[in-house]
Amino acid sequence: MKLNLTKPIVFFDLETTGIDIATDRIVEICLIRIEPNGNKQSMTLRINPERHIPEEASSVHGIYDTDVKDCPTFREKAEELKKIFEGCDLAGFNSNRFDIPLLAEEFIRSGVNIDLNSPRRVDVQNIYHKLERRTLVAAYKFYCNKDLENAHSALADTEATLEVLEAQLDHYPNDLHNDIDFLADYSSRDNFVDFAGRFAYNEKGEEIVNFGKHKGRLVKDVLRVEPSYYNWMMQSDFTMNTKQVLTRLKYKYSL
Repeated sequence: MKLNLTKPIVFFDLETTGIDIATDRIVEICLIRIEPNGNKQSMTLRINPERHIPEEASSVHGIYDTDVKDCPTFREKAEELKKIFEGCDLAGFNSNRFDIPLLAEEFIRSGVNIDLNSPRRVDVQNIYHKLERRTLVAAYKFYCNKDLENAHSALADTEATLEVLEAQLDHYPNDLHNDIDFLADYSSRDNFVDFAGRFAYNEKGEEIVNFGKHKGRLVKDVLRVEPSYYNWMMQSDFTMNTKQVLTRLKYKYSL
């Protein structure tokens, strides 16, 4: 079943120097942008992370320092990528917890302003885990009856993710609706304000602290009663997206 789209959606997958959202870097990004009329634009881009790619990461995705030494940096490609992503919904496999947060960090680090919090986000892995609980390789075999060649290649993983989602729509007609609002909500595991989950929404839609001694308290109350809390977070080792969100909330409540 083909996706029923009301706006463009970008499926994407990242290969990186590691799995730390705050400190690791992108070495390859593969994306497929699909328009509501069905037209597709695909791109695979190698990125120089400006640091050594650890051997354990290279052993997974097969990308080594020599492969990217002459490639552009993310900063050099940030504006081009912004034009592709801006105004689109987002989709991937484990993208809500890894790919989208890490991509957001790269954009912030490059000084490029793009809102990745607001778009609807469809995480195909979450749909799969809710219904079958397996990996992408197993999902591809289960839903598409194919063996995933070149697993952990960004292009192969991205194409497989799109095929799996379309097959899921066919496989679960009574559980899934071909609607991005529904799929984004269904594939969400959290109600976070920032990607790292340091802040969340309560049942009333209010922003609350989601960690530490203030967990469960309204952010606006913490900032009002303990003004130093903002400076502590800004000076600590939190992700730039978390700091960006906290700054937005600070100004939202004029604190």
